[in-house]
Amino acid sequence: MTIIYSKFHSLETEKQERIINAALKEFARNGYDKASTNEIVKEAEISKGSLFNYFNNKKELYLFLLDYVANIIEQIYAEVDWNEPDFFERIRQLGLIKFKVYKKFPYAFNFLKALSHEDAAEVKPAINKLKKDMVESGLERGYQNIDWTKFREDFDREKVINIINWTMLGFAEEYMNRLDSIEDVGMEILHEADEYFEILKRCFYKKGER
Repeated sequence: MTIIYSKFHSLETEKQERIINAALKEFARNGYDKASTNEIVKEAEISKGSLFNYFNNKKELYLFLLDYVANIIEQIYAEVDWNEPDFFERIRQLGLIKFKVYKKFPYAFNFLKALSHEDAAEVKPAINKLKKDMVESGLERGYQNIDWTKFREDFDREKVINIINWTMLGFAEEYMNRLDSIEDVGMEILHEADEYFEILKRCFYKKGER
């Protein structure tokens, strides 16, 4: 993979970012099949020949972008304090870091958001693999060092975690559906999330742990 993209990585950073952002925007806006490489090169201010000098075809460019967004997600995980034992504080911390990264890489997250609607057979297996890796990695790391003694013992822990995850995933999806772009995300999402955390704490934490 590195050999394939070596010409691209040899470019100056500003030019790389122009090409990446132009491609992310076009794929997010129109999907894989309808995305136009003509629009990408126009937005990136390069020639079409240059684009295909860096990437052999549209599919290769798209797969590169999948790796790019995966690396951004890794940046999120790298900033988390995995020693924080409180489950809800851990989720809140993740949310705050995601918010900062959303603002820094808005095009990447518009692209990521669009993946849930992408059905192109040519890239679907790679998308499914990315989603699977994201979920497995997130779950594996997300529960490290959590103090489970704070939770009530009269509920099945796995079901409680499922309810919390479904609630927060549903909240995030509903919030994102209100927006035209990830660029529109504001701090209010964190304040609204806190309200859900408080309700969930009252439901599932022991009385003295809330």
